[in-house]
Amino acid sequence: MSYVANTANDQQAMLAAIGVDTVEALFEVVPQAVRFPTLELPRSLSEIEVLAEMGRLADENAEANHYSWFLGAGAYNHFVPSVVPQLQMRAEFYTAYTPYQPEASQGTLQAIFEYQSMVAELTGMGVVNASHYDGSTSLAEAAIMSVNSTKGKRTKILVSPNVHPQYREVLKTYLQGTDLRVEGDEEPANDLAALTGMLDKETACLIVQSPNFFGELEDLEGLAERVHGAGALLVIHTDPISLGLFKPPGAYGADIVTGEGQSLGNNLNFGGPYLGIFATTDKLVRKMPGRVVGQTVDTAGKRGFVLTLSTREQHIRREKATSNICTNQGLIALGAAIYLAALGKQGLRQVAELCYHKAHYAAAEIDRLAGYEVVKRRPFFKEFVVKCPKPAGEIARQLTEQQILPGYVLSRSYPERSHELLVCVTEMNSKAQIDQLVRALKEVA
Repeated sequence: MSYVANTANDQQAMLAAIGVDTVEALFEVVPQAVRFPTLELPRSLSEIEVLAEMGRLADENAEANHYSWFLGAGAYNHFVPSVVPQLQMRAEFYTAYTPYQPEASQGTLQAIFEYQSMVAELTGMGVVNASHYDGSTSLAEAAIMSVNSTKGKRTKILVSPNVHPQYREVLKTYLQGTDLRVEGDEEPANDLAALTGMLDKETACLIVQSPNFFGELEDLEGLAERVHGAGALLVIHTDPISLGLFKPPGAYGADIVTGEGQSLGNNLNFGGPYLGIFATTDKLVRKMPGRVVGQTVDTAGKRGFVLTLSTREQHIRREKATSNICTNQGLIALGAAIYLAALGKQGLRQVAELCYHKAHYAAAEIDRLAGYEVVKRRPFFKEFVVKCPKPAGEIARQLTEQQILPGYVLSRSYPERSHELLVCVTEMNSKAQIDQLVRALKEVA
């Protein structure tokens, strides 16, 4: 069955326009020996057979539904309530694109407005945009916004070495071909005290992550005052689930807050699509990249929703654009809004508490094992580093054969840390799974 919409007359008109008589004539440049049907292709399959074969191939994946999953490092296995996909997949949302015509997109605009409102409350910030592609692009956009806020007069971006290594690579890719420079993350020992000592009149911003890549909570008290004293902005990247339990970045005086929103009602999806959270203060809203949805009333006094500050975008004023991004992850942001609305404040706190307590139980049990040591530099949320008695990659391979993914092998990002494993525990990990992990680690040691 053909799903091509062109009629036979349409095809003849197009062929005549390009000066050939038949469709076959278009393929005369292809050698006869490799033209269909002389290709040795396997026989065609029925739909039932195709689904069975696809299922067999899918079963070869190591994924969270069939493995004991302790892998995090920026992508997290959290519970997704059934209400999220049920509403998220409604046709009016699922088929909608970026709302260039707000008057025809009220449902989409309201969903984005609700997402913005809840994330603003969650982060303790004044305004949130309609989202970016993922956490790494949000972080990079925050750095560029910080520079733009100084009218390009400051060109140094200080970055903590404890920020996700892949996010730092994305940031450096963004800045290629510019005179902006990233400093601070080249020395792993640089803590916040060392970084604030590097602040100067060239610094546009300081970027920190809390919980950081290693799961640790950074001490953010008084940091904003030191950064602002140097005339720079403070950018804090965070895990939104942690905000159900800990003080929001806005309470620490952050100027820009970014985050990876995948954990808010969206599955792992083999790496994407994800959700870039971006929030800032009211003072900086006109420098913020991305879209903003506002609430208003129409001529009849009825509530409505509109895109606001859209004159900053490159499809309207290219030379005045604040970002190269004018679209957003609307469907994923919708999922986050449904998730937050469904759980509410107490539900989100419960998820965060489950992550915290289960992770600390796992860390305590692993720390008791001979040859293993949990790194205890700072308090942690749901991830922690384990020093292993032999290469972590070897341990991970052995446990994967038992359908256990024990964590992120740190040597993938830090070659010198060959014997360290970053373990993640969420509300999805049962006590039985944690105990199974501990037994397996003991056996392979």
